[in-house]
Amino acid sequence: MNTILGLFNYWIVIILMMTGFYIVMSRRNLIKKVIGLSIFQTSVFLLYITMGKRAGGTAPILDHERFEHYTNPLPSVLILTAIVVGVATTSVALALIVRIHEAYGTVEEDEVRGMDGAE
Repeated sequence: MNTILGLFNYWIVIILMMTGFYIVMSRRNLIKKVIGLSIFQTSVFLLYITMGKRAGGTAPILDHERFEHYTNPLPSVLILTAIVVGVATTSVALALIVRIHEAYGTVEEDEVRGMDGAE
């Protein structure tokens, strides 16, 4: 039981990842697909943050008398960059969906493909 609770973060990552993947694959609404991708992306962020944390570690301030274990700051820095890129790509995707809605009058994938094929 202790092992399962010790892997709690990984279970949350798996649940979020599969939820996001299911939303992307099963929904035909473009906005719901973007939300699913955002959930999937958040699960990847949590995975990297979880792997980057070291038990008993502290910030890498060189003070050998007080601290023995240090946590690598690189995963946190990469995740901050990934969050900014994720917000930017999500906003571009939503802007494209707005343009699709203006052009076709719908955000349903099947209807847009049908209208595009009819022209």
